[in-house]
Parts: sequence; structure tokens; C-alpha cells
Amino acid sequence: MSFQKSKFHHPRLPLNELGLSYRDYEGSLSTLCAGCGHDAISAAVIQACHELSIPPHRVAKMSGIGCSSKAPNYFMNRAHGFNTVHGRMPSVTTGANMANRELIYIGMSGDGDTASIGLGQFAHVVRRRLNMLYMVANNGVYGLTKGQTAATADLGSHSKSGEANLFADIDLCVMALQLGASMVGRSFSGDKKQLVPLIKAALSHRGFAFLDIISPCVTFNNHATSTRSYDYVHEHIKAAGVVDFVPARTEIVSKFDNQKLEDICLHDGSILRIRRTDDDYDTHDSRKAVAAIEEHKAKGEILTGLLYIDPTPQEYHEMAGTSATPLSRLSQEDLCPGSRVLANINASFR
Repeated sequence: MSFQKSKFHHPRLPLNELGLSYRDYEGSLSTLCAGCGHDAISAAVIQACHELSIPPHRVAKMSGIGCSSKAPNYFMNRAHGFNTVHGRMPSVTTGANMANRELIYIGMSGDGDTASIGLGQFAHVVRRRLNMLYMVANNGVYGLTKGQTAATADLGSHSKSGEANLFADIDLCVMALQLGASMVGRSFSGDKKQLVPLIKAALSHRGFAFLDIISPCVTFNNHATSTRSYDYVHEHIKAAGVVDFVPARTEIVSKFDNQKLEDICLHDGSILRIRRTDDDYDTHDSRKAVAAIEEHKAKGEILTGLLYIDPTPQEYHEMAGTSATPLSRLSQEDLCPGSRVLANINASFR
């Protein structure tokens, strides 16, 4: 169930290059639990898309099943949207991308939707390097079905009912790095200053961009023995780098020491600016990123920020040599040229 927001707004709200205010990027009123981190993620997506002046009709919001998969209903009402069955968001997004490569695909999933029933689908959409932003709202539980422990929960952590988790966690960032994702980042839903630039960078990245966003479940996983509670995450978070996104046609302004900055030019000409807190961290080395994640995990810390980026990646259409014209814009004659062409093809094999 969803409820529409009032269309009244302040007449002096800032407008972007398309003449749209951030209200034009909002969705319906949220029916998630009050204080749910997923709403903060929706707000970050709204801010990122507004500031990037992305036309809403060029966005396709894709999701599976779960609290996280309800979230796309709460941002960008003017975009396309498709809610798939549990864990099948990647394959449906792949099909949509094959038909129309010109849309901007935002997939939003949960840790249950991705790390359990959809794990195989997640693995293959990463290795196929589909051009999309894949976000996981990671709370370590199945919130929609009352708090069962998810596959991303830490070994030994306890559910709200007191049951200890017997199994090691699946780290989706490590999986994405090992399977070939060309951009990987991790953030916290309560850290909008870090999250918004990461989303902007991911939307501007041509290739598979993965963001794991720790989003504590206020109802079923915010207790004293949880390693996904607000208090635990705040106390154990460790930033790999502070990310600042500078749109291509905006004056570059920085207040940081230039020696600590790194500029990465993305394919649309935008600049991703990183301030490193650790001089040894290399965002271009996926193996070091995996090691850094594991090193901080061993300390009980959560490494956040831009973990890895390949500035010159290949995406699926380039690798497969597909038509430059989206299938959705090809004519019936182009798609089915007739028996004469088929006969010529068959003849070439004789």
C-alpha cells in the first residue's frame, strides 16, 4: 500500500538544469517503520538524481521482494518501475537492459533478496558487467518476515529472539570485487554526506556499480547484541576515503589539502574526488580492496567509502557486440528480416 504526497511545495525551491526541484524526484509516502534506514537511502537517491539533473523518465527502478524492495516506490514517481519476484531482480534487469540499453537502471535489493535466494543471480549479473547501479540495503535480517537472520549477519551475532548465528557471513562487496564489478563501495544509510556522492558516482559510471549500504533494521535488528544496530555501526565504522562528487559543468571547489586528493574522470566527464585517510589505500587495486575489507573486519570495523573503481571498464553490450540501436527502437523488419535472409545464413554454413 502507498499513499501519495501533497503536491504543494515552496515556490522558491532550488531548480536543477531541467527546471525540476527535488520534489519532482520524490515518490509516495513511505509505509516502512519509522526510522528505517531504507528511507534515508531513498532520500539520498532523490538528492543524487536531482543534483545530477537526470530526467526521471530515463530511469528504470528494479527491485525484488522485501522491505528494501518496497523502497523504490518512495523515490522518483516519474520513473519506470518493475517489482520482480524474490531474488530475480538481476535477470529481469538484464532482459530490460538488452531491450533498451539507453535507460539508467537502478536495482535496489536487500541482503536476503541478494545473498540468499538471489545469490546466483547476483553472481552472474556482476560477471556479465551489466551497466547498472545495484544497491543492497543491508540490515542482516529478513525484516518483512519478522527478523530471521540473513546470510550477511556476522558469525555469533544474535537475533532479536536471542538465537546465535552459527554461520560465517557473506560479504557482498568481496564477492562483487572477486567477480569483476568495475565499481564497488560501501556506506551507511545514516551517513548522507558519504552516501550521496557514492550514488552520484555510481550513476555516472559506465559498467556494473555495486553499493552495499548498511541500513539497520529499527524493529528487528537494533538490539544490544546485534552487529548491525545503529550504535554498533556508529562505533565501529571506518572510512576508506571521503568521496566528493563534482558535476562536470560546475565549478570545482575544494577545501582540502591537494596532496590528499585524487581525481577520477568518469565517462560522462564528471569528476570523482577522493580524499584518502590512509595513504596506502589504492582504489584501483581490487585485491588490496578485498584485503582491506578483511583486515578491518578482523578488527570489528566496517570499511566504508569507495573501495574500488576501474576508470575504463567494459560493460556487457561492448563485450557482446550488441546493436548500438536499442532493440526497443528497431523495426519489425529489422528484428525479423524474413526467410530470404535466413536462407542466406543457412547457405553460408553449407
